This record gives sequence, structure tokens and C-alpha cells, in this order.
Amino acid sequence: MQTNTETAAPDTPTPSHSPVQDEAKLAQARRQVEAIKGFYIHLGVFVLVLAGLFTINAASGGSWWVLWVFFGWGIGIAAHALMVFGRTPRAVADWERRKLKQLMTER
Repeated sequence: MQTNTETAAPDTPTPSHSPVQDEAKLAQARRQVEAIKGFYIHLGVFVLVLAGLFTINAASGGSWWVLWVFFGWGIGIAAHALMVFGRTPRAVADWERRKLKQLMTER
């Protein structure tokens, strides 16, 4: 039988991070979710606009000019996907950290 004076078991994990670290992780997670959401919105607009342009191009006949739009905008979509899902280049990550520190010290 346990009494109220007994403490938690010694194998109970203790938090090794501060509330500030938790808040920073939460802020980072929110930024990542916003970036992913932004990419999916961009992709959805791309699909809808290209479907409309393809329909117009097919109805009007002639050369397939819609392919130029597809390839040009497709490069932008691929770059956006790399920024959101790919590994951020070291220089960009370092700049982001410096900029965050600068903005936080200004406030």
C-alpha cells in the first residue's frame, strides 16, 4: 500500500527542455504547417489554371502554347516543393537563424 508521502518512481522522465524551447518548437511547427498549406494552395491553383488553359488551348486549336505555361510554372512549383519538403540549404538556414535573432532583439 502506497502512502501520500511517497514520490514518483525514479524512472519517470523529467522534462529536459524549458517552456521557451517548447514555444520555439511550436512556432517552428506552425511555420512549417503554414508553408505546407501554402504549397498545396499553390499546387491547387496550378492544376485549376492549367486545366482551364488546356481547355482553351484545345478548343482554339493551333500550337500547344499551354505547354510553355506548364513548364514555366512547373519549375516554380518544383522549386516551391523543394523549399517546403526538401532540405533547406545551409546558407539559407543560417540566414534564417540570424534574422530571427535580429528581429527578436529589436522587440
